[in-house]
Amino acid sequence: MPLFSYKVVNNQGQTEEGVRDAKDEPTLLLELQNQGLIPIRIEPAKDKTFLGIRLKSAAVRLSNKEIGMLTGELATLLESGLPLDRSLTILLQLTEDNPKLNKLVANVLEKVKAGKALADALESQSGVFSKFYLNMIRAGEMGGNLGGVLQRLSEYMERSQELKDTVSTALIYPAILLVMSFASLFVMLTFVVPQFKEMFDSAGQSLPVPTQIVVGLAEFLQSYWWVLLLSVLGAVQFMKSQLSNPLSKKDWDRRFLSAPLFGEIVINMETANFSRTFGTLLGNGVSILKSLGIVRETVTNTVLEELLADAEEQLKQGRTMSEALAKQNLFPKLAVQMIKMGEETGKLEEMLMRIAVIYDKQLKTTIQRMLALLEPALIISLGLMIAGIIVSILLAILSVNDLAV
Repeated sequence: MPLFSYKVVNNQGQTEEGVRDAKDEPTLLLELQNQGLIPIRIEPAKDKTFLGIRLKSAAVRLSNKEIGMLTGELATLLESGLPLDRSLTILLQLTEDNPKLNKLVANVLEKVKAGKALADALESQSGVFSKFYLNMIRAGEMGGNLGGVLQRLSEYMERSQELKDTVSTALIYPAILLVMSFASLFVMLTFVVPQFKEMFDSAGQSLPVPTQIVVGLAEFLQSYWWVLLLSVLGAVQFMKSQLSNPLSKKDWDRRFLSAPLFGEIVINMETANFSRTFGTLLGNGVSILKSLGIVRETVTNTVLEELLADAEEQLKQGRTMSEALAKQNLFPKLAVQMIKMGEETGKLEEMLMRIAVIYDKQLKTTIQRMLALLEPALIISLGLMIAGIIVSILLAILSVNDLAV
């Protein structure tokens, strides 16, 4: 969601400024008014750019790891029986080596001492915490089980981070292999082939067609390597502009879902994330409609987001969750059947958490299958290209020797 900077007047008549993410300006205006604040100014946050690349806003940003650590430590302190203000005071001491985190804890502690609820204090911290996180905290405060909710949040964030790490770690080796492949070809064409070209020119004979192609490609890279670099940067910028436009992003998201193996990875990852988030919210007393609205905002694929929006509307009309998801025929059938079973037995939360575990495993299996195909394909492709360059040079050497004889 886009970021907006705002200036408000609080209950004490003091002005506050911050940055928060919201669907649009009217939504943020309503959120601020519901918190008892008087908005003075709301405008899109100004992000700096460099060479057309958007840089992060100057607003405070915490990594998932930092938020997870903060959540786990606060949960431990509250579960040990300490009051909230005392727990935050201890956290303030524990985060002295992290100025950014320490400042945030100090701001939250100040607002809690002023009488604000923890969820409201966290929400005022410039969009650092997601809507899902804040609703979980609010549900825990209303149910009188803030420590338990924070513990579940910590576990949720740990499992979600493991899921992201699984995907990113698995893609590191193919990415390195791909970069090394292009680097090897570039070195051969720009440094090795030109050495032989001088020998071929001194022979004064026409070269075989394969050698002419390789030599022509080498000369092009030597003279116009910047064209290749600009083409790559242009392609990256084009994809960024496409994915930032809602209409074109939807088309690309649909292509991603239909792509072999990659589409399966997206479905498994989104299903695991949806099930874990939905189950966690339901387990903490958040209503099913409100939970679905929050979960919909955590989905990155716009096609699946529309599916959940349609499911939300059907739930309002009295249909069950499983019926709403089955209608679109896009959500995995196993997950739909398990959700149906959970609805029939009254154990939807438990079934959703089982679905998350199942699709975590399926995601790992799918990634392993993709790598099993991708790695040898990259190695064979690189081998064939290098072999083609070597063969073209050998053909030229043999033709020159034959003429000399």
